[in-house]
Amino acid sequence: MTGDLVLRVVAKLLMPFMLLFALYVQFHGDLGPGGGFQAGVIVAAVFVFHAIVFGLPATRRLLPDALIETLLGLGVLIYAGVGVAGLMLGGNYLDYFVLDHDPVHGQHRGIFWIEVGVATTVSSVMLKIFYMFAGRSTGEPPESRP
Repeated sequence: MTGDLVLRVVAKLLMPFMLLFALYVQFHGDLGPGGGFQAGVIVAAVFVFHAIVFGLPATRRLLPDALIETLLGLGVLIYAGVGVAGLMLGGNYLDYFVLDHDPVHGQHRGIFWIEVGVATTVSSVMLKIFYMFAGRSTGEPPESRP
């Protein structure tokens, strides 16, 4: 599929809108259906789509394995960091109301950062799994893959 010009142009036009929809799902999650998990899966699907259209090597140059693994750890640290911040401010682990002087604002702030951590972790895990399985089909030995 990497040689089809129409598909490549349409993909380049669609991917920004797909990422925009992921942001909508991320930020709309506390008001309706959606949130970090769904947004993370949509972000991962954008890059899987990129790999299908442009080829796995091009996607690996765009998002190398080291970056994916770093983002995976960062997402977990964001999630855990919100819980530790609640402990440091005198609440329980993942008690958000202590994150601001107004408990309602603290709840919103805590949920926002938890969802950011979840989205980052989910998208990274999905892409890491995709890279592992997609790389197997190329016949390359694991040590020669980036």
